[in-house]
Amino acid sequence: MLISIVAPCYNEEDVIERFHAEVQKVAEALLPLGHDMEFVYVDDGSRDRTLTLLERLADRDPRVRYVSFSRNFGKEAALLAGLRHSSGDSVVVMDADLQHPPELIARMVELRAQGWDQVLARRSRRGDRITRTLTARLYYRMVNRLVDVELVDGVGDFRLLSRRVVDAVLDLTEYNRFSKGLFAWVGFPSTTFEYENAVREHGSSSWTLKSLLNYGLDGLLSFNNRPLRAALHLGMTLLLCAGLYTAWIVGAALVNGVETPGYVTIITAVTALAGVQMVMLGVIGEYTGRIYYEVKGRPHFLVKATNVDRTKDLIP
Repeated sequence: MLISIVAPCYNEEDVIERFHAEVQKVAEALLPLGHDMEFVYVDDGSRDRTLTLLERLADRDPRVRYVSFSRNFGKEAALLAGLRHSSGDSVVVMDADLQHPPELIARMVELRAQGWDQVLARRSRRGDRITRTLTARLYYRMVNRLVDVELVDGVGDFRLLSRRVVDAVLDLTEYNRFSKGLFAWVGFPSTTFEYENAVREHGSSSWTLKSLLNYGLDGLLSFNNRPLRAALHLGMTLLLCAGLYTAWIVGAALVNGVETPGYVTIITAVTALAGVQMVMLGVIGEYTGRIYYEVKGRPHFLVKATNVDRTKDLIP
């Protein structure tokens, strides 16, 4: 069985050679068991020597396949490119910064042999800051009440996918991609095991608070239209409240006569309603913007350099 290792890379010059050495050890251990391996690296527009080092790896190891983007298109595009250029019977998706322990690949392959189409590595949150843990749990609890798929706290991109799962994911051609949700949406038998997250070997994460918030928003909006429905329900609730308030004002005027005071009430109502309207417009705008990007049909990425078949890059 051929196993493809798909590893997106962004400014990984300090660690990429060590990462490749580690996955090579895993490949050598699996070879007597009848498993061959290929390595698909996707350079997501790195600004350092990542591409140069990938070219050197490809010269030394014929199993290395690399794709380099013309600029930074984001991890979702890199994952898509890696899956497109993989040819294995099973595909292991993992980060190249050694936070995903390569030695766990053997365990994934063992579970795949038991018939599981998706083998998910769930990171334990032991050692994380309490605020981060609580925020993550709150986010997943909220999202799973809203979206049409189930997202598991601690399960990220580190996973093994069977070929039929990969083909199913590649058939989903939407521009706005949220891979974690797509993997859950396609289904197929899945199993999960827990592991201790390793410390990043070099550098720091490129994920900022802003990018994490945007990523979380993508997960919330990519698999349901409930925010739009919630905006409609909120509008109807406010309309009902306005009707009741009007009836109360009219009744009070009939009983007590017309009173001049009411400035605070008016300002509060106007401000609250204006805020609600802006939120509704924001929700509608998010969905409209996504439709805009889908209709344009631009490619997910552009390739600057590669040592694999370029015809795969023409898929929209």
